[in-house]
Amino acid sequence: MTNEKVKYELEFPVKASPSMLFPFLSTPSGLSEWFSDDVNSRGEKFTFIWDGDERTAYMVGKKGDKYIRFRWEEDEDEGNKYYFEFRIVVDELTNDASLIVTDYCDEDEVEEEKLLWESQVNELLHTIGS
Repeated sequence: MTNEKVKYELEFPVKASPSMLFPFLSTPSGLSEWFSDDVNSRGEKFTFIWDGDERTAYMVGKKGDKYIRFRWEEDEDEGNKYYFEFRIVVDELTNDASLIVTDYCDEDEVEEEKLLWESQVNELLHTIGS
């Protein structure tokens, strides 16, 4: 019996337009700048590579300059609803953009996972000069 994973969200202010930010969240070349060492994609299937380890995810939702959602292959195979998502939200009044990361993990790993995302997203912000 597997434990239910918990959903969590992180929000990061971004000094970049959605159209400039979105390719870094949705293309192999953009994702390989900050998310993993290398990324290959074939259609909806994305293969992420870290230190020689490969992990495959499927793009299960996307709306240009708004959000992209991935599901890890093992969750897809097991019929789990878990996903990770990058969503760009723009404040209508200030025009400030935020990147919202949604992910799932085991309850006892939330803090550790948040730190990992913060590190990854800081790499992204550094890459885009935000």
